[in-house]
Amino acid sequence: MHIHILGICGTFMGSLAVLAKELGHQVSGSDANVYPPMSTQLEAQGIELCQGYHPEHLQPPPDLVVVGNAMSRGNPAVEYVLDSNLTYCSGPEFLARWVLKDRWVLGAAGTHGKTTTSSMLTWILEYAGLKPGYLIGGVASNFSSSASLGEPPFFVVEADEYDTAFFDKRSKFIHYAPRTAILNNLEFDHADIFDDLDAIKKQFHHLVRTVPSNGLILYSRGETHIEDVLQMGCWTPTQQLGVKVNPENCELQANCDGIFWNARTLDQAGSHFEVQKFTASENTPVVSSALVLWEMTGTHNIKNGLAALAAAHHAGVDLDTGCEALSRFAGVKRRMELRGEVRGIRVYDDFAHHPSAIAATLQGIAAKLAADPQQSRLIAVIEPRSNTMRMGIHQQELAPAGDLADLILWKRPEESDLDLDALVAAGSGRAEVFGQVSEIVQYLVASSVPGDHIVIMSNGDFEGIHQKLLDALGNPAT
Repeated sequence: MHIHILGICGTFMGSLAVLAKELGHQVSGSDANVYPPMSTQLEAQGIELCQGYHPEHLQPPPDLVVVGNAMSRGNPAVEYVLDSNLTYCSGPEFLARWVLKDRWVLGAAGTHGKTTTSSMLTWILEYAGLKPGYLIGGVASNFSSSASLGEPPFFVVEADEYDTAFFDKRSKFIHYAPRTAILNNLEFDHADIFDDLDAIKKQFHHLVRTVPSNGLILYSRGETHIEDVLQMGCWTPTQQLGVKVNPENCELQANCDGIFWNARTLDQAGSHFEVQKFTASENTPVVSSALVLWEMTGTHNIKNGLAALAAAHHAGVDLDTGCEALSRFAGVKRRMELRGEVRGIRVYDDFAHHPSAIAATLQGIAAKLAADPQQSRLIAVIEPRSNTMRMGIHQQELAPAGDLADLILWKRPEESDLDLDALVAAGSGRAEVFGQVSEIVQYLVASSVPGDHIVIMSNGDFEGIHQKLLDALGNPAT
């Protein structure tokens, strides 16, 4: 079958193209921006890429057109597909019909942590010898690509709540029907497609409705919005996840199957913790435990790891093996990825683009620096690029999100309702606003000193600021 993918260079659609090629199909695709590294990866797979959305890319007509959710009415290729009555579907529908059918799907959902949690889960299953298939919205360092068919039965998918396509406004994860579902957290985001938090809760409850009664739902204790979703109706056993709580004193929900997962941190940075599995009995809980010692930091990553361990356990991986795998987890690109060190100054890349994610990222690195006797500064460079950010939705939450940084440098977005001047005035620490990336680089070269940790946060490429900064730090005279 010849499959043509519209929007093929997006992370999800590019991964889908890899899976379609593995299935033996002829695959081609179009995108407005065909450039490395995605273009290189796809071309290496023998996938033909076309620049732009021209109707001639669809001549002769393919057997199936897979339409990315970035496509909208008025796009020349979309209009040609409709006018010519070509067979088409969305990316999630293709994944469900041709890849996930008859697989044990493990889905990681939540406002934050989806990519990291699904990467961790995939690695645990791989380490245990289960050879899972996977589709992840990022590249885990333990794997060479963001997608693979693997071997039946297990398939891990990052369960995204963003809408499916211009003709299907349900969340992507509605299509996946996971048998093991992780609900990490839920906050208001994607203001461009959701009117309010209740609209997102409704989509999450649609997901809950698709999980079979012989499956499992894992959720973090204390995530009140997730608990609200479950109270709307749940027909599947649940297990709770917690960090540094006393499960013996926890009142588990009525539909909980009697297992509680807890992580007890053993250092300030979150790089060493004990995983405890409590199983209810008639008298006292039965406890099993194992240790994780890894390079990750922050409570948010412990929560991600705990969810991955519990999901892998549902698939048959014992706790000791799961913790061994986590201790060997090498991280995910663009999730506190160290891009380089020049003259004792470290530059990191992070995907954080929501106040909670910014705060969690800074908490993790700040805790690590606090444990280091050498004096270090934490500098955050933030591009408020997401639609929700530029709409000013999180104006009030953004200032306290950066409290743990010694200095915050904001990149002023174009056409934004976010008031950065008011944001700087409301913050408790030092902050500056810049209009151009070159100005940020120049400022950091002039003011950074050995021992500084510079964390650059954006959900885009930030105009390549990471390498520009590293190059400039190495050649300050230029």
